[in-house]
Amino acid sequence: MIDVPQARPDATAALTDALRSRILLLDGAMGTMVQRHQLSESDYRGERFADWPSDLRGNNDLLTLTRPDVIRGIHRAYLDAGADFVETNTFNAQRISLGDYGMSELAYELNVEAARLARIECDAVTALTPDKPRYVAGALGPTTRTASISPDVNDPGARNVTFDALVEAYHEQARGLVDGGADVLLIETVFDTLNAKAAIFAVETLFEERARRWPIIISGTITDASGRTLSGQTSEAFWNSVRHARPLAIGLNCALGAAEMRPYVAELSRIADTFVSCYPNAGLPNAFGEYDETPEQMAAVVSEFAAAGLVNLLGGCCGTSPEHVAAFARAIDGMPSRPVPEVPRATRLSGLEPLTIDDTSLFVNVGERTNITGSARFRNLIKAGDYDTALAVARQQVEAGAQIIDVNMDEGMIDGVAAMDRFLKLVATEPDISRVPIMVDSSKWEVIEAGLKCLQGKAVVNSISMKEGVDAFIDHARLCRKYGAAVVVMAFDEQGQADTLARRQEISATAYRILTEDVGMDPADIIIDPNIFAVATGIEEHNRYGLDFIQATAWIKANLPGALISGGVSNVSFSSAATTSSARRFTPSSSSTPSTPAWTWASSTLARSSVTTTSIPNSVTGSKTSSSPAATTPPNACSRSPTASTLPEHGKRLPTSSGAPCPSVSASPTLSSKASTSTSKPTPRSCGPSSRDLADSRLTSSKAR
Repeated sequence: MIDVPQARPDATAALTDALRSRILLLDGAMGTMVQRHQLSESDYRGERFADWPSDLRGNNDLLTLTRPDVIRGIHRAYLDAGADFVETNTFNAQRISLGDYGMSELAYELNVEAARLARIECDAVTALTPDKPRYVAGALGPTTRTASISPDVNDPGARNVTFDALVEAYHEQARGLVDGGADVLLIETVFDTLNAKAAIFAVETLFEERARRWPIIISGTITDASGRTLSGQTSEAFWNSVRHARPLAIGLNCALGAAEMRPYVAELSRIADTFVSCYPNAGLPNAFGEYDETPEQMAAVVSEFAAAGLVNLLGGCCGTSPEHVAAFARAIDGMPSRPVPEVPRATRLSGLEPLTIDDTSLFVNVGERTNITGSARFRNLIKAGDYDTALAVARQQVEAGAQIIDVNMDEGMIDGVAAMDRFLKLVATEPDISRVPIMVDSSKWEVIEAGLKCLQGKAVVNSISMKEGVDAFIDHARLCRKYGAAVVVMAFDEQGQADTLARRQEISATAYRILTEDVGMDPADIIIDPNIFAVATGIEEHNRYGLDFIQATAWIKANLPGALISGGVSNVSFSSAATTSSARRFTPSSSSTPSTPAWTWASSTLARSSVTTTSIPNSVTGSKTSSSPAATTPPNACSRSPTASTLPEHGKRLPTSSGAPCPSVSASPTLSSKASTSTSKPTPRSCGPSSRDLADSRLTSSKAR
């Protein structure tokens, strides 16, 4: 029977005040200190595991049970050196990593006992200096598996762990840590952000079960000079992926020495609207895998971090010791803590790289050629199991300027869950595709959830609505927030789709209120689709669809602050249904063939700025509504132009984001609400940002503390 002490009170307020007033200190490496004791196999076994069938030396987490005196002594040494936090001896104490020793069933017990040992020492030192309380940080390491990287060179879609297995392991570990008396949960040494997102999902589930929260600190690992995690994300993309956890602090640790880590810490300090932590290695390892940076050398570097206002929490990782922590304490004494900046509200998505949508953004192009319901070619490739060629379709979308790619697997003849899982796992191994965020698109929740479990970046869910009632809407929205995804909200409720201006306003307002007040979603993560429907069809009841969409957009921007607008502007093509040429009025890419055209047009757009014209740039040339007098956009407008006032005179070239001119096209300046019957074939081109190749990065395995 495990003796479970009473859970600690919420330390968030006290820690927030402390981190604002001074730079706090985390401890140093546990493994380095264990090595100093030169423990034998019998030390690891103790009496309880004397007959265990496999070697146990090296299983440092087990020392919590077999040599608790050693672990308590290490904690006390760091506290005496000046540490405000000590980490529990639980870096690998979850059932996945313990499985390597056949000890998975010990996971909960190990975490309770490890937290209890740290709690005893923290309370003893706090009693000596009541004005300086000490805190227990419950350590949740990265596990020995990675959810985003294949272990099989012959099968890039293979994985040796599932998201669900990670959630189960982290939930059990976090439960043990808080039951043992941890003040903070530290998700550390994150080399694969999908693993960290599983940890976040697990602790959020625990918080729901306990009806309270514990502070979270998240620390990623930049593996080398590429400036990326092992799974390929930049530091800003990493922050965008995990910021939904609302961590007390975000930071970096391991793999690099302090000097090498500085630029990435500075980047996090610039963009993070929370506290920033840093606990680097004692330099880079030498030829023998040892760390040579002395306490004085390391203190000189990290004190510059403090002087530059980059950090709120400092500590050490591999190779550091109580002597290092004591040197840090002397070096930063009296230095102010970093002020937490006011970061402007924006929609912050990510693949391997960040995508920020703010008030300065133009239209964001969403590539939909990886949508089974909209691309016959893609549908046939998936049905045939030809995922390699299907990946080429996705790659082409990104190369053509899509800033987000929409993936939909809703087809009656395929297993949508399996297809979404397989395709997105393959996408994750293609950096020229996975550098952009993914929009997981399905009318089936189980398919959406399967997709979210594959993505380390911050995705967009397309879509949720109140079609099945408010309760289902809230359930899905809460899960989206736990997975760290933004959401497209369709103007749809139990009465049906919103087909009038009043209904668009009513449903949008209700959904926004529920998401922001009941679910706790950031308004910038809400993307409302007020339904364009078909326009210019000649059917009388359709006459106001385009105008109602424009007016609903203006109303949303004025009344629902922070929300974005999504519009399926390809619906304009309905207005050309009577013409045989309409299907060829998009621009085929250079790699397309007459039989299998692959269009560069991204058929949906997201816009933060208000739409003030009824034009639908780069949809179907010569086809647009004329229901508003503001409709003055020339038919050759660049697809990234938000309003008529920013467009060039007809026939001139509009610069792209890279500074290159957008190719002008030959088209009549006459605008008509009817389908064009001209025999000329103008070819408007998407003017999204040019594709940037990822830097060739050498990714090395992160070294555990």
